[in-house]
Amino acid sequence: MNVHNPEKVLSIDSQRALVRSERPIGAILVEEGKLSAREIERVLDVQRAHGVRFGEAAVRLGLVTDEEVRYALAKQYDFPHLTPGKSGATHASRELVAAFAPFHPRTEELRALRTQLLIRWYNREAGRNALVVTSPHSGEGRSYLAANLAIVFSQLGARVLLVDADLRKPRQAQIFGLPAGHGLSTILSGRGEHQATFPVVGLSRLSVLPAGPLPPNPQELLSRPAFAALVKDLQTVHDVVILDTPPAARYADAQGITFRAGDALVVTRKNHTSVESTSKVIRELAATGARVVGTVINEY
Repeated sequence: MNVHNPEKVLSIDSQRALVRSERPIGAILVEEGKLSAREIERVLDVQRAHGVRFGEAAVRLGLVTDEEVRYALAKQYDFPHLTPGKSGATHASRELVAAFAPFHPRTEELRALRTQLLIRWYNREAGRNALVVTSPHSGEGRSYLAANLAIVFSQLGARVLLVDADLRKPRQAQIFGLPAGHGLSTILSGRGEHQATFPVVGLSRLSVLPAGPLPPNPQELLSRPAFAALVKDLQTVHDVVILDTPPAARYADAQGITFRAGDALVVTRKNHTSVESTSKVIRELAATGARVVGTVINEY
């Protein structure tokens, strides 16, 4: 991430930080169907004999895997994630790497990006808690990054809303497996209220406002005062608001969205996005008076 402004900012309210559950890891593994009561006794015997942790003893006995222990620890520490096959994960895309694979190296890269944003961008008291994620063209990983960035912020304990403001070719409903129906377009056209926002089951602090039905006039809807008022309202209700947009080099929608949100992160793709098109988008976004807080290069 190339950051344009090194100003230090406030962190997310520590009062909502994740806390450790009092339930022992063995109880969680039993609840998840990974261990039986008899196997718990075997693990405890090994734990006492060798002075190791419960999870390590269970792995030594071959009763659980390292990954299963990590997931149990995540649950013990109230670290929200999704488990394949469980409620809330059935229809969600595996693109949500931060939710399905919280210990994957790619998720660590997302956490590193989150840290940079907390240091150099986030300041809710100053009204800097809405971030546009945009890119020059399609196929550069913009929606993927927006979705996973929303997840890693929610894993901090923040109340996060992901808004799909791409009223051209939206993807967030598909990524999160949400039903078709109300969304941003219905709110802006006066046909829906905030019930168009969907909480993500299994990721308790994250909600998604999908794009809704594709309108014939997306740029006009996003240019109305109602959209600016909506963004301000959402910023007061949520700690972090992430907005996905259409490709910025193709549609002027991204400029209008960024103007109202105030800050943008530009996503590019290695060996795909040109320096010229990236520079042009950054200039156009900056010309709206908004801040381009950084650029991210995707490699896939």
